Amino acid sequence: MSQFDRSAREDADGAGEAAGEGGVATPRTEERIPPADVFSVLGNDTRVDILQALLELGADEEPVSFTDLFERVDIADSANFNYHLRKLTGHFVKQTEDGYAFRYPGRKVVSSIFTGTLTERAQLGFFPVTGSCYDCAGSLHGWYVDDTLTVGCTECGTIQVSYPFPSGGLDDRTTDDLMQAFHHYVRHHYCLAADGVCPECTGSVDTSLVRDPDRDDLDVAVRHVCSRCGYQLQSTVGVTLLDNAHVLVFHSERGIDLNTEPFWHFDWCVSDRHTEVVAEDPLTVELTLECEGDELRVLVDDDVTVTDTAVVEHLSN
Repeated sequence: MSQFDRSAREDADGAGEAAGEGGVATPRTEERIPPADVFSVLGNDTRVDILQALLELGADEEPVSFTDLFERVDIADSANFNYHLRKLTGHFVKQTEDGYAFRYPGRKVVSSIFTGTLTERAQLGFFPVTGSCYDCAGSLHGWYVDDTLTVGCTECGTIQVSYPFPSGGLDDRTTDDLMQAFHHYVRHHYCLAADGVCPECTGSVDTSLVRDPDRDDLDVAVRHVCSRCGYQLQSTVGVTLLDNAHVLVFHSERGIDLNTEPFWHFDWCVSDRHTEVVAEDPLTVELTLECEGDELRVLVDDDVTVTDTAVVEHLSN
């Protein structure tokens, strides 16, 4: 057994400890490929062609036969083709009685390569974006450079949001469609992290409130850290509430759908000016969300759990 294999028995020992902490962990057998070996396996044109052929032949839907796959790839020697296919089979491709299909890592590689995530560099100059600056009420514009989409104020320069976004998301979209896709993409990432699921590897995420975070414009923020891959996200407290039932209903009853309305339209999502620290130990904050003259007050504890909500109506009266 190599250092990259762990038996079910070894995992079961750890599972027993985890079960004593309030949950039952499932024993598993796990095989891990060294990162250098992953690049070695994929660093071959024929193997990349095989993955592309699987995609084109619909291996997402049903297995592809050896014959169909061989005929699709530009290689004359079936023995040489079979050698490269075997290198992919197991970790990237699974073999069944009906043929060959993607395993998740193989589909992920195809997605990254053939959508341009790993192979393309794109830039997009300034374009108008709906909404207004939370700092000066100026108009907004967006731009895309270094694989990051940014929305900022045209007048004072304040950044509303800046987040990595795959370049394939620019294809065949107007700027309005692009910003709607960006809204869903970023919102999905933050809501996943707030639910304890890493957007990168699906590992467990630890979430906490932090004082004086890295961002100079925030006094308090939310920090998400994946215990598996180390992926980190930092955000306002407000953006983690976009999936909260009380917040969704409060806005829906006043004609606002937070699922589709771009989150940078709400200053409580992109700043902490509506976030008040009400206790230091443990750190507790209250957010005041305004909509159509009413307020929703949301109390959030140091684990970023909503502990209380209250609606104050008809403030304009």
